[in-house]
Amino acid sequence: MRPGEKALREIRQYQNSTDLLLRRLPFARLVREIQQGLSRHSYSWQASAILALQEASEAHLVGLFEDCNLCAIHGKRVTIMPKDMQLARRIRGQNRE
Repeated sequence: MRPGEKALREIRQYQNSTDLLLRRLPFARLVREIQQGLSRHSYSWQASAILALQEASEAHLVGLFEDCNLCAIHGKRVTIMPKDMQLARRIRGQNRE
């Protein structure tokens, strides 16, 4: 097996899968923690609401990393760097926060 072949196989496996990449329970904890930081009240969350947030979050991140990859390729590199993320967000018109 050549170097990098295992990584390519893993990438193809994720591309063909519709499974979520982040674990559900840690993501749910993060959502609840952020919600408690934004308001004084504790709310109960429906599982479907957290799942919808997770699917939207992962779709956003995958798209952002795709744009970062294009920025890296434009810079004649194969590895993404923080400056690629900053450029992708700037082109998208997102805040730097």
